[in-house]
Amino acid sequence: MLLVDDEQLVRTGLRLLLDGSDGIRIVGEAADGEAAIEAALRMRPDVVLMDIRMPRLDGIRATARILAERPDARIVMLTTFDADAEVLGALESGAMGFLLKDTPPVDLIAALHQVADGRMMLSPSVTRQLVIAATDGRIADRRRVANSRLSELTAREREVAEAVAHGLSNAEIAAKLFLSLATVKTHVGRIMDKLPANNRVQIAICVHEAGDDISGAPKDNQPSHG
Repeated sequence: MLLVDDEQLVRTGLRLLLDGSDGIRIVGEAADGEAAIEAALRMRPDVVLMDIRMPRLDGIRATARILAERPDARIVMLTTFDADAEVLGALESGAMGFLLKDTPPVDLIAALHQVADGRMMLSPSVTRQLVIAATDGRIADRRRVANSRLSELTAREREVAEAVAHGLSNAEIAAKLFLSLATVKTHVGRIMDKLPANNRVQIAICVHEAGDDISGAPKDNQPSHG
């Protein structure tokens, strides 16, 4: 794991907390976005824990640049709940989710393992509030755009998209919708192509922005079998 924060005290605290805990190993640190890009490309950590607000280059732009070179990187943003209206931009840049800086240690460790396993971190309560705050004044426009994008999906693809937005893994979606794991993976891939989206977080953002209108009829009249 790579730790990225402009405050030495924060990085030191995170290293003391995380290094060696439950299979986590810290491979490096960076104090700003530019250094984070260099370290992420050189060290190739599985997970990057990235602060949003930093000098020289912020975490949002650093995340986008890292993922342009390493699409397989899993990046988690650090944020403060009341201050960071940029959190939506962080998720749209391709981050797998975000953590609040006051997250209890046991929850922090569990969340990082979740991301390492390829699952996004979207708290149903906190994420919805952050998305609403970040899109204040533009909610109606973003809802129309989201629904236009979702209208490209079949009924079954909408069901899968909603399940992704609720944080379910492919295996959990397969069990919930009585589909094979291979079928779910195919649906997720088609959803990403149609929206378009680069990852599951961006699918979830689109569904959240669409609001209740997600339940509308699909573009075509295809049945909702797998």
